[in-house]
Amino acid sequence: MEDLVIVRGIILKHAPVGDYDWVVTIFTADRGKITAFAKSARKPGGRLSGLVEPFCFGTFKLYAGKNSYTIIEADIENFFEGFRQDLEGALYGTFFLEMASFYARENNEDVELLNLLYISLKALLKESIPNKLVRCVFELRSLVIEGEYPGIPADERLLDGTKYAMDYISRTPLNKLYSFSLKEEVLDELDRVSGKYRNKFIDRPLKSLEMLETVEKS
Repeated sequence: MEDLVIVRGIILKHAPVGDYDWVVTIFTADRGKITAFAKSARKPGGRLSGLVEPFCFGTFKLYAGKNSYTIIEADIENFFEGFRQDLEGALYGTFFLEMASFYARENNEDVELLNLLYISLKALLKESIPNKLVRCVFELRSLVIEGEYPGIPADERLLDGTKYAMDYISRTPLNKLYSFSLKEEVLDELDRVSGKYRNKFIDRPLKSLEMLETVEKS
């Protein structure tokens, strides 16, 4: 017998299946990463059309079948429409979604990581915060949440500002995480350390990162 399940989360990715359906990955607050079918969501005028796109954040009503979930309703609170006019921001955001997908596990509650993802996507849409800073914060704090953060590297001579920033990122409550700025040389050094840790802990290529780095170089 099918059970009705209500989850709160964000669409990480989707892929076409059949003639009109999507199969989507949702990062949820209490069930971790789940896969669900969105029937007729690719059909113009379908009930779920436009509601199961990447970045859509809200509440999803699902049927939990024996082997899969099926979305029957979606109440979207934030579509992150700003990314439609901001290619660079969208690439950063897509990278964050892929990172979250890497860390998230099925049936594993990860509310803090979901909250970090949400506030980081919102920070990308603020012109006052450099995208590179948002990426550093997101990457380093993700390591803290997942219990993999190695701390400030003891084998490098870092600027005092970089050390302070790393300590701030690792300890500050999420609601205050994006309330600071850095000098360019400090941000560059922080970005280098963040990249070093990414290469150490991410064991596979990230397609979104390759695209992002191509745009940054150009």
